[in-house]
Amino acid sequence: MDNFRKELHDSKIDVTDCSENARMRSPSQEAHDPEAPAVSTQSPNEQDPSQQLQKTPSPTREQIPYTAEETADAFDQAEQGIDAESAGDTDDDLGYETESVADSVSLASSARNFIYENGRRYHSFRAGSYLFPNDDREQDREDLKHAMYLLLFNKILHFAPLEDRSMEVIDLGTGTGIWALDFADLYPSANVLGVDLSPIQTNWVPPNLKFMVDDVESEWLYSRNHFDYIHTRHTVQAFRKWPMLFSRAFKHLKPGAWMECQEVKHYPECEDGTMAPDNPMALYWGHVTEGLLNFGIDFLITPQLSQMMRDAGFVDVTERVFYTPIGPWPRNRALREVGLYWRAVLMEGLEAIALAPLTRGLGWRKEEVEVFLVSVRKAYLDRSTHAFMPFYIVYGRKPYGPEQAN
Repeated sequence: MDNFRKELHDSKIDVTDCSENARMRSPSQEAHDPEAPAVSTQSPNEQDPSQQLQKTPSPTREQIPYTAEETADAFDQAEQGIDAESAGDTDDDLGYETESVADSVSLASSARNFIYENGRRYHSFRAGSYLFPNDDREQDREDLKHAMYLLLFNKILHFAPLEDRSMEVIDLGTGTGIWALDFADLYPSANVLGVDLSPIQTNWVPPNLKFMVDDVESEWLYSRNHFDYIHTRHTVQAFRKWPMLFSRAFKHLKPGAWMECQEVKHYPECEDGTMAPDNPMALYWGHVTEGLLNFGIDFLITPQLSQMMRDAGFVDVTERVFYTPIGPWPRNRALREVGLYWRAVLMEGLEAIALAPLTRGLGWRKEEVEVFLVSVRKAYLDRSTHAFMPFYIVYGRKPYGPEQAN
């Protein structure tokens, strides 16, 4: 992903090994199918310029650190409204650089027999349930999201009021597992389980973390009143039955325990009139939303999650909405970097997000998708457009017996 990279992960499942400073994914893992389309290994200079993000210095290089006032102000602005930077201010984009470590250990599981389509790799367990790729490019993008979230939320991993004690925790749709890794490190007394359709998580985990392949929209094998905390993040595109999911989570949470959803509303918004209704960004997300509806997925369901949580029986339901800028237009330096990260995430994911909804859902040919994406990339790089996506934090508590009776 050009310079925008985070830690790479080994693709393993159901592991308990532990090793420090070794959370890397093997670049050799794309070679499971010798006939499968290969992911490009070109350097950024060799790629089509229309595919590249702007070259940027790495945050690992020396730069002026954010002040406590800047980070606090960024957190407040993200929730209350972002001040735009003056025209003409052109800070360099920031990114990540990393090295990768190969691991030759393979996993004997049918879940590793991935499916290839349009040059991208998809999960095979419950094939078609999740319409987006799980290859290295997509995993890098997922990890970049995590870096962006930490900056946007001032390093806060959760907003539900948890106690630092022994807990049973499950992360639904864990993806690369990077949130679960950080949470397990933050709460060493907790037992953390990350669940996903794809076995793409790291092999090196703390002793209190475990990953497994499962479909969380199927019946859960855990007893009632088992979990102390249930977490989802960026899964609105993955689940079709949110009311059922909330009901199931409610049943398996202990009384007094919490569920938290951290989900983006995937449609660009603008409050100062700088984004026209026919902006290619808006058209792109409109087409993706339409295509996903044909698979029973409501991509714009995020604002309804808090009411669904209440309907399932949760109390003390709290909703907080954060502005996630697209591009480096905010005045605040930390939010400007958030915008750079989020733009990189969206631009790198243009094809990954659009392919299945537009080809399978709307009947487009891949060539039509590629032509359409040219204008979308240009729109993302237009700094005069002050667009953002709302990021919803929704959490609620399962009531105790007397509360539930009342």
